[in-house]
Amino acid sequence: MKPTLFILAAGMGSRYGGLKQIDGLGPNGETIMDYSVFDALRAGFGKIVFVIRKDFEQDFRNVVLSKYEDKVPCEICFQSLDKVPEGYTYNPERTKPWGTNHAVLMGKDLIHEPFAVINADDFYGKESFQVLADFLIQAQDKQGEYCMVGYHVANTLSENGSVSRGVCSTDDKGYLTDVVERTHIEQIGANVVYTEDGVDTIIAPNTPVSMNMWGFTPEYFEYAQEAFKEFLTNYGQELKKEFYIPTLVNDMIVAGKATCKVLDTPAKWFGVTYAEDRPQVVMKLNDLIKKGVYPEKLF
Repeated sequence: MKPTLFILAAGMGSRYGGLKQIDGLGPNGETIMDYSVFDALRAGFGKIVFVIRKDFEQDFRNVVLSKYEDKVPCEICFQSLDKVPEGYTYNPERTKPWGTNHAVLMGKDLIHEPFAVINADDFYGKESFQVLADFLIQAQDKQGEYCMVGYHVANTLSENGSVSRGVCSTDDKGYLTDVVERTHIEQIGANVVYTEDGVDTIIAPNTPVSMNMWGFTPEYFEYAQEAFKEFLTNYGQELKKEFYIPTLVNDMIVAGKATCKVLDTPAKWFGVTYAEDRPQVVMKLNDLIKKGVYPEKLF
């Protein structure tokens, strides 16, 4: 059975402004998601599931799904604030959904095979989808053997401001031991630097970081459901606390319930973190087309 690609597309681009998930950046109006789907299909994925917000379903179907739903099985699920387990409550003044791991939970009734999780608005590169597909294909019928594509931090920076990245530590066999969120990483001169509490720390340019590109087997949904109940018990009345994928993966590793292989990739990430990033993304996509990595028209 081929693995499924699960695309998290429910967020608004607060810094960028508007629904950047359906912004046409390629020469024929392709979205970043289109390139992810194209890369996933040639790597060996067999189904695409999107989690979106219900209020832009029609735009999404018109702009995105219409391009390739006749080329690969596609399904949609919806993330909303009120999708919590029965019997659990939350602060009625809260306005935002519960974060990336909550978004993943929305797919539990649609996905029954090994699956990858990615962001809709990140360009990951064909090499990353290939190593991810190869791992998930061999993970069939296994449990607790997860993976994460680890990008070299220097390949994930924006020229227009600092970025947040999950900086990873691994053991000598390449398995994840820890992820620490660094919220202010940028290139300063010849160095990659993160700033915390006013202190600058240089990190090696090939340090692996998480770009929210994960691989799981389907029992992950059961763990996530139980962890979300615990999360709501502890934090349900808070207005902004979010339920993140790395937190649960860390907890499962510490508890001995799972391993997470960090898959190395030479790919260069790019995305539209800031509005000023858009022209550079358009240029980079055109360069990849000229090099023959992608056809001019994807679908």
